[in-house]
Amino acid sequence: MWQVRRMAVSFSAVVLAAGRSTRMGADKALLHAGGRPLWERQRDVLVAAGASEVFLSVRPDQAWAHEAPGFSGLIHDALPDCGPIVGLSAGLERMSHRHLAVLAIDLPELTEEWFRELAAAASPGQGLVGRIGRYFEPLAAIYPVELKWLAWETIARGEYSLQAMLGAAVKQGLMRVREIGSAETRWFRNWNEPAG
Repeated sequence: MWQVRRMAVSFSAVVLAAGRSTRMGADKALLHAGGRPLWERQRDVLVAAGASEVFLSVRPDQAWAHEAPGFSGLIHDALPDCGPIVGLSAGLERMSHRHLAVLAIDLPELTEEWFRELAAAASPGQGLVGRIGRYFEPLAAIYPVELKWLAWETIARGEYSLQAMLGAAVKQGLMRVREIGSAETRWFRNWNEPAG
């Protein structure tokens, strides 16, 4: 049974924007949703949800990021082109709270309410991740600082699948699963290719 706690945990956050946007053909962070760039929208979602600090995970060659206001700092992947697990790991190392909210740049319909609910249900040493069917939604989740050891071990083995890591995290009690209802699945549609 899904239960929400009364007191939400304090959390840091990171917007993951270091992908190369190859299929899109343009940096997704600079695409507009609701009249503003996605990096700004995602930052504001996390702040509205209660994040006390928001980092921006980008590549060093993304010059626009140095002029993007409202972030607590920039994070660069230690292992470029190895996927979002590296950005997650970097965020877990940098944050000042015990929990980290992660939001991918290409989820333009994710709401602040989603993160508020996750923060309210998280507990010391345990985070929350949504799941649709058999698949986790790892790029809109809240992770505990304790997960960084599992992330490091996974990366050290040369494995970069967040699905596999989350399966292990759930078994170890580091993460709880929040099943995503049919009315909520639209929040998790990502922008990977140009429209039309």
